[in-house]
Amino acid sequence: MSDDTRAAAPAATAGGRDFQDLVTARLMSRRNLLVGGALVAAQFALSPAPAASAQPKAQPTGQGFDAVPVDSADRITVPAGYTVQTLAPWGAPLSAVGPAWRQDGGNTASEQARQIGSHHSGTHFFPMGRGAEGSRRGMLLINHESVDPTLLYAGQGAGAQAVTAEKVAKGLAAQGITAVEVQMRADGTWQPTGSARGARITGTTPVTFSGPLTTGHPALQTGDAPVGTLSNSGHGVTPWGSYLACEENTNGWFGTDDPAWRPTATQRRYGLSALGHGQRWHAAVPRFDLARTANEPNRFGWIVEVDPLDPSGSAPVKRTALGRFNHSSAAAGETRDGHVVVYSGDDEDGGYLYKFVGDAPWKSEHARGRSPLDHGVLHVARFREDGGGEWLPLAHGRSVLTAAHGWKDQADVLLRAREAADALGATRLDRPQQIAVSPRNGDVYCALANGAGGHTRAAGPRDANPYGHVIRWQEGPDTAAGFRWDVFVLAGDPAHDAAVGLDEAGTFASPKGLAFDSAGQLWIGTGVSAHSLHQEERRHENLGNNALLLADPRTGTVRRFLTAPRGAEVTGVTGTPDGRTLFVNIQHPGSSTAAWGAPTAGNPRAVSDWPDRERAGRPRSATIAVRRLDGGVIGAA
Repeated sequence: MSDDTRAAAPAATAGGRDFQDLVTARLMSRRNLLVGGALVAAQFALSPAPAASAQPKAQPTGQGFDAVPVDSADRITVPAGYTVQTLAPWGAPLSAVGPAWRQDGGNTASEQARQIGSHHSGTHFFPMGRGAEGSRRGMLLINHESVDPTLLYAGQGAGAQAVTAEKVAKGLAAQGITAVEVQMRADGTWQPTGSARGARITGTTPVTFSGPLTTGHPALQTGDAPVGTLSNSGHGVTPWGSYLACEENTNGWFGTDDPAWRPTATQRRYGLSALGHGQRWHAAVPRFDLARTANEPNRFGWIVEVDPLDPSGSAPVKRTALGRFNHSSAAAGETRDGHVVVYSGDDEDGGYLYKFVGDAPWKSEHARGRSPLDHGVLHVARFREDGGGEWLPLAHGRSVLTAAHGWKDQADVLLRAREAADALGATRLDRPQQIAVSPRNGDVYCALANGAGGHTRAAGPRDANPYGHVIRWQEGPDTAAGFRWDVFVLAGDPAHDAAVGLDEAGTFASPKGLAFDSAGQLWIGTGVSAHSLHQEERRHENLGNNALLLADPRTGTVRRFLTAPRGAEVTGVTGTPDGRTLFVNIQHPGSSTAAWGAPTAGNPRAVSDWPDRERAGRPRSATIAVRRLDGGVIGAA
């Protein structure tokens, strides 16, 4: 969810350098530029997670479309020869007998729990069937990141007087994960099947914890069994085919009215405050009152593993070995010798980049009846100006992470991963977002959305970094140790920043979503905040609505493929194995913006009425399906 004005949780001043300083130094050293799509003199030792079953792959054929221009209209635009279908909007019933969407926002919490959630974010298509059938039928997993109270509730705003247990319950039901089976019709359009495989995982679904912090760990005890996953942003897919959902910005749902409450150092570092993000859920549900249930926030900020083909068959598992922070991604791969690797960024201005490496080959772990995600070491990145970097292990007993320095055990290190990274001097980044591993060569890409500046930035051509950029790196022979990195593309408007090398066909800002297609092309979704969209004083007047762009990692060419409705971000992107359908998540169309105003209870359509165009309706986040009219591969010549 876009929010470039959100205050970052205070970092320890003893932490490492800021990344913008390093980027500046790298861009000034021309000999270190990327050559031929690979880092100079680097060796890689990482492969992307393979598909769960063999599927036909789209062949790399280059970019075969004319870029769409920037747009400010309340619509989706795609290149000539393409068609767009709204497939899975917020509030659509999961089954044919499920509760119908009510245009006035009047669905109950119970009904919302049986409907598709809101604020679509990360997503992945899991083929069902072999060969061509796997590109015509599958399970679509969708993360739901947040709610807009003005749109969620019928005829009422978000004021303190309006907070009730029912409204909190509906907010919990609108977040989490949707699993929906979809299939292609004979005419090429897609539809949900309404099958029993469809399921919702929400803020009240029973969950378990595994790894160094298990469900019974003292830091997770509140007197009630653990339930729920919230603020689900990015995602990942493991080599064994499970779905990973990230929890991000969960601190905002908590608060308290107790004047005696004071945050601990750890609570402060994780952004917990009496006001939270202003939702005031604590006024109606004690679970979210920091003065009454101090351990409840410890149950959030994790990566959650789900079986995509049987999402309701067992409780989702929060994998604590992957650390607790604002996970924006869970990009999984494996080393050449079969150890699982999971990359994740901490979505804060000054947040860190992390990597988990399994202790043993994942297949052998499965053979022993153990989860590969429970046994391994979490690392945090430190970047150098010379284009090198190292992964610092967040391991109890090593470096300063010892009992003598106040660290109880490994569980304590992972529960306080941000503070552990501070202590090791990791590199602060400009809001790390989604991460993607190239299927061609194992290069790893990370979107950095933007940064407020005012720090001693470790790597950037601009102190304040309003536009963001995408970096990439290759792992060294020892995947757990070193890497080589550089800047793939600087985002922005060349009219305001001469360092930006994009032409008008590819200008963009605030990259957030990253995904490779099976041909090795990189999709970039943008999430410029409502405060900056179209704003001249923020130097965004030429960039239009948020967009989806296609980048060629070999040439660096970037072209705009899709533009979003007003107020919306382009978040998750996934596709069928044959490359002929692209599923794209459109998040919070119609949100409050400086350019067009804000929706109100009386006029929820003030900014947007996409996708329904109903006079009595409201804008809805949705998954869309994009196809070529000739049935060809998306983006290919």
